[in-house]
Amino acid sequence: MLSALAVFAVGFVARPFGALILGPIGDKYGRKLVLVITVMGMGLTTTAIGLIPNYDTIGVAAPVLIVILRCLQGIMVGGEWSGAATYLGESAPSNRRAEYASLITVTAGAAFLTGTLLAYFLNLWMDAESLELWGWRIPFVLSFVMAILALFIRRNLEDTPVYEELQQRRAENPDMKVATRKEKLSAFGLALAFCSVFGVSLYYFVTYANNHLATIVGMDRPPALLACSIGIIVYVLAQPVVGRWSDRHGRRPVLLGGTLYLAVFAIPIFLLLNTGEFWPVLLGLIILALGVAPVAVMNVALLVEVFPASVRSTGAALGYNVAYAVLAGPGPLIAGWLIQVTDSQVSPAYYLLAVCAIAFLVLVRYLPETRGKDITEG
Repeated sequence: MLSALAVFAVGFVARPFGALILGPIGDKYGRKLVLVITVMGMGLTTTAIGLIPNYDTIGVAAPVLIVILRCLQGIMVGGEWSGAATYLGESAPSNRRAEYASLITVTAGAAFLTGTLLAYFLNLWMDAESLELWGWRIPFVLSFVMAILALFIRRNLEDTPVYEELQQRRAENPDMKVATRKEKLSAFGLALAFCSVFGVSLYYFVTYANNHLATIVGMDRPPALLACSIGIIVYVLAQPVVGRWSDRHGRRPVLLGGTLYLAVFAIPIFLLLNTGEFWPVLLGLIILALGVAPVAVMNVALLVEVFPASVRSTGAALGYNVAYAVLAGPGPLIAGWLIQVTDSQVSPAYYLLAVCAIAFLVLVRYLPETRGKDITEG
């Protein structure tokens, strides 16, 4: 499991490079172009992973190619989430930005649910030998269909009103005021904090939980995947509610409340998961879902609102992806390692607790209230 999670983590190391490449493209040539590049890049690399011959056919080249494609996949994703956040946030009415932000997290949650359910049904329908031999390839190859569909939708998009206004301002006043170094660093630091909370909790929820249940706790894979699927449904349903509430009451109370909630419930969640019984496990996953949902929606809204317009695409991509490369992506691997070195099935909770506690202290001190902010400035 540690080896598999290490390959999973490798893709996150490549994400900041994607941010450095794709972020400036979004600031200079428009938000739409980045979204077209990323969706095709993700579709092609994911499909290629599903088509790689196995070790018996091409030897060590198989795992090497998997890691290379995982890195390329990470580069594409490095521009996707922040690019989508920027596009939707800049297109939303100022009094509904968090509600629009929840569209991204809801559809991402629906994708996690689709993947988890597909794994659930594959485990039900196929024997272990067939699944290991060729069944695991099915979800990867199917991603190509989704990429073509997404490309068809995105190629017909117009660029955001904020970007168009920014371009007009640049044309009329080449010496227009841009964000200062202090403003950029402040926004980057805040993004590291709230993206770390979201990333670590999200990948504990959608990636590590079912591996922990099946591999560490010894729960049968199908009921573990079913419980995870129900948890993701709760996560998806909670997000529009969070978005609307935040548009009325602000970003700070939602983000700080969600971060503190995750810190408080980190250990109880793992105590429930470690029972290996379906209903306590499901309760633990629902508790986790209700903590991840608010930090997810705030992540998208704040990536738009804390960064100045002129560097938003680059800044949001870097802040988000550095947090993921350093803390979130390796989170499942760190969780597995903690169990190995401590011999305690609760120990993954300590990492989630530590990340949330440190981020909470940073955010409670430095995070401004950005609800209703003019995002065309800077």
